Amino acid sequence: MNLSLYLLTVLIWGTTWIALKLQLGVVAIPVSIVYRFALAGLILFGILLLTRRLQPMNRRGHLVCLAQGFCLFCVNFMCFLTASQWVASGLIAVVFSTATLWNALNARIFFGQKIAANVLAGGAMGLVGLGLLFWPELSHHSASRETLYGLGLALLGTLCFSAGNMLSSMQQKAGLKPMTTNAWGMAYGASMLALYCLFSGIPFAMEWNTRYIGSLLYLVIPGSVIGFTAYLTLVGRMGPERAAYCTVLFPLVALNVSAYAEGYVWTAPALLGLVAVMAGNVLVFRKPKALASNRPLVPGRT
Repeated sequence: MNLSLYLLTVLIWGTTWIALKLQLGVVAIPVSIVYRFALAGLILFGILLLTRRLQPMNRRGHLVCLAQGFCLFCVNFMCFLTASQWVASGLIAVVFSTATLWNALNARIFFGQKIAANVLAGGAMGLVGLGLLFWPELSHHSASRETLYGLGLALLGTLCFSAGNMLSSMQQKAGLKPMTTNAWGMAYGASMLALYCLFSGIPFAMEWNTRYIGSLLYLVIPGSVIGFTAYLTLVGRMGPERAAYCTVLFPLVALNVSAYAEGYVWTAPALLGLVAVMAGNVLVFRKPKALASNRPLVPGRT
């Protein structure tokens, strides 16, 4: 089950960049995010009500969902999409992949979980691998004021993503399943962003064409309803630090799709980066061997 959820998340979120690219046009970015999560939340509520699996929540649960919606379905996306105006996509991918390390640190701070050395080593190796994959793009990027601003936003978005992971893990420890918390979180996140658009005077436009509607539906159903449910279920089952290694693998899927659709050419450094990323994946998921005791058993003692 873990492997299926992991591969599903990587494949879905590794291809959503195509749909995000097709969203650019008449509709403002914040409005597109509102449409995405408002529709995804409605679909989740519909599924839960029809199957009678919508879990009741107390005031604390709703407050945590409100915070999760703010971090994961609002600020996170606004930061990354705004940063993409000034920072190359490869650099954003490298910053986002630090979520593995941030999740390990936050799990230690909030839940007292021990930081596994193999997770840190694997996350660091994944970062090096992504650096090699995107080296041509990174080496030609000028260090301007806008670049630093974009990097700051990308880091803030990553921290919000990690905070959303911690909040989901907290909810699951309390017995609430990701489908219920995602439904409320998406509804809260879309509502907060909609209020921002209203106060900022951003018009709620719509493109009634196949390109925009098709990409929106892809982002709503596979990208949000399925993707976030699968990923946050992994957070509860495997721990936030291991689940977050998905963020290192997303660019690999994106580059393979780009090689097919846009003529991306694999180079020697990129292939070396691919090997480093996959080796990091092995390290992250390697189970530490139990230490066997060499002392003989004492009769009469358990």
